[in-house]
Amino acid sequence: MRKFLLLFIIIFFLNNCAFYFIGKTKPLKETVISGKGKNKILLIDISGIISTKKRHKFFLLKEESIVSRIKEELKKANSDKKIKGIVLRISSPGGTVIASDIIYHEIKKFKQKRHIPVVAYMMDIATSGAYYISLAADIIMAHPTSITGGIGVIALKFNIEELLKKIGIKDESIKSGKKKDLWSPFRPCTEEERKILQEIINELHERFIKTIAENRKMLTIGQIKKLADGRIYTAKQALNLKLIDKIGYLEDAIELVKKKAGILEARIIIYHRPPTYKSNIYSIKNLIGLEFMYLWLP
Repeated sequence: MRKFLLLFIIIFFLNNCAFYFIGKTKPLKETVISGKGKNKILLIDISGIISTKKRHKFFLLKEESIVSRIKEELKKANSDKKIKGIVLRISSPGGTVIASDIIYHEIKKFKQKRHIPVVAYMMDIATSGAYYISLAADIIMAHPTSITGGIGVIALKFNIEELLKKIGIKDESIKSGKKKDLWSPFRPCTEEERKILQEIINELHERFIKTIAENRKMLTIGQIKKLADGRIYTAKQALNLKLIDKIGYLEDAIELVKKKAGILEARIIIYHRPPTYKSNIYSIKNLIGLEFMYLWLP
């Protein structure tokens, strides 16, 4: 018993106090990674699952959500007049609908304030919600071997009713209405419940299609709907289908920003900070429950 108590105390201590061992948290710090001159080009990373939740960094420590970090990076960039352009370095299969839409909105809002070129550069994968975010850029460029597309919405549900029966566990949830547990993993969906959820997914999918139409004006709604069936595309296919603008390497994306900004040289910079720093309304605790996803699942 004493061993279990000691183990609990250790885990509690690490989970709640570990950040004291890595020093005082600090705001964003700028680091030059290449280039020269007074002008700057900011490289912003959009990687991993896109979510408003905090992400695990190592052991029990967590870093702020990607939404919170990008909002803060854009805020800092907005106050630095030496920044003449931004490259969004994207490597993500997508994520939640709300997180993808917030980041898209924040980039659009930044562009209205600063009027500097923003290029989305797709690395190994930039599908679904990651493609949604790339639509906020002025130009979309992909690595020659990048995978994109995956345009669609998914809401994952598992039915473990039969498994629970085998181990003698029965759900006895008490609810205020018959639809309150329509996402319960302890029973299958009824046809009526499936219809309710499908209507929500269809509405979010239409929003995705509308966002593409607003930013890829060379495509008609009809063309977009044919492309938006969830399939993925190679960089070459995406270029031919007009989902992206160019194929190249990261250096090409940086040079493109310089050209659009009308500058010959610039320092390429990144922002970074310790993982526990909180700075805005998106620095929230993890939540659990139903989430609709702009996500590609192989």
